[in-house]
Amino acid sequence: MAIDREPDRLRNGAAFVGPAVGDALARTEGSSRPASTAPAAATERPDFDVAAVRNTFAHLIAQPGEAMEYMYARLFAANPQFRSLFPLAMTAMRESAFRELARIIWRLDDRVATEEALGRLARDHRKFGVSARHYGPFFDALLATVEQYAGRAWTAQAGVAWRRALDYFAKVMAAAEKQDAQSQPAWWIGEVVQHDRRAETIAVLTIRPDRPLSYQPGQYIWVQSPRWPRIWRRYSIANAPRGNGLLDIHVRWVPGGMVSTALVNYCDSGDTLTLGAARGDLGAAPGSGRDLVCIAGGTGLAPIKAIIESVVAASSHGRRRKVALYVGARRIKDLYDMRDLEALQRAYPPLTLIPVVEKEIDFTGRVGRLPEVVAAHPSFRDCEVYVAGPAGLVSATVRALTGRVPPDRLHHEPVETLRLASSPLNVDHLSR
Repeated sequence: MAIDREPDRLRNGAAFVGPAVGDALARTEGSSRPASTAPAAATERPDFDVAAVRNTFAHLIAQPGEAMEYMYARLFAANPQFRSLFPLAMTAMRESAFRELARIIWRLDDRVATEEALGRLARDHRKFGVSARHYGPFFDALLATVEQYAGRAWTAQAGVAWRRALDYFAKVMAAAEKQDAQSQPAWWIGEVVQHDRRAETIAVLTIRPDRPLSYQPGQYIWVQSPRWPRIWRRYSIANAPRGNGLLDIHVRWVPGGMVSTALVNYCDSGDTLTLGAARGDLGAAPGSGRDLVCIAGGTGLAPIKAIIESVVAASSHGRRRKVALYVGARRIKDLYDMRDLEALQRAYPPLTLIPVVEKEIDFTGRVGRLPEVVAAHPSFRDCEVYVAGPAGLVSATVRALTGRVPPDRLHHEPVETLRLASSPLNVDHLSR
């Protein structure tokens, strides 16, 4: 299927603010920031009344759904061409947009956090074809919405504060968008060169981007299927960078998940997908030299596998770091990648592979809940620990390791990010 790649036509679907909510939350201690996500040069912040901005925005909290519906109606009425950029169903879009706006506004006192969040929004929206010239109409609609819902709380002072704040937002985003455009394209076309159905609900896709796509092990990419234009989901890359540029993603089919259903059940070799730039900060702390303990639940194995591969590759010119990999599933048949992991273990003996299932008889590995099995690990001294999987698993594992692993050596995606990914607003999980 041909995909229109002309940015100004915005054919890939803009989801202004909403889809970037995961990026705005994604923080991992001890991880290095890839060059492509470095913040833009600092923008001089105008003097505006932060309290006035917060106080008036607070009036939207009582009815955020109605307020966001009003805002997008204003946006589309003034700019009818924008409607084609968004999904037909807007409920999830409106709710995630409100969450992200609220985070930015409540953190206005922290200039660094504000500019990082705005920069992530600008960079992530490039894949939709959004550029600086589109910020104005969105912010105009937002301003009108706050004025409408603030009622008597809206004053001339509040209007001045909001205009100065939004002008600042636009400048920060424009600088970030320009900087990102100088280093990489807005999106890639990826050809599926292999579709390997590993289990009833899991497929491993090998994808060839049409141009080099730079990333760090542990990062994810956004993926759009031509079956569902304007719907994007993020999937962790499951391999360290390869000379041939091929990428693997692990996809679990989720009932009701449009993208996961398309990728697992209706995708085949030769199909094309649209890919967004790599994002995320989960990485293997390459400079520490410490050994690793890795905990992967379900398709949370994907980023963990990429990190381990990077450690193996680095061992050719450095110390061979020991790696203990706990890979868990509910049933034996859900351990979908054991053949590859066992081959990796043979090639790299410092890797110890520990499969774990919850309830099985006649299983030669460990039986039990993954967090409880990991808690029995003999020692975490001088180790970097990585956890990936569903939100509940990550939360339970972090609790089990609290006090045994220093916080700056315990790496995982923020649990709130994972919960948002598996909420009713987004039934396609974050590669989990």
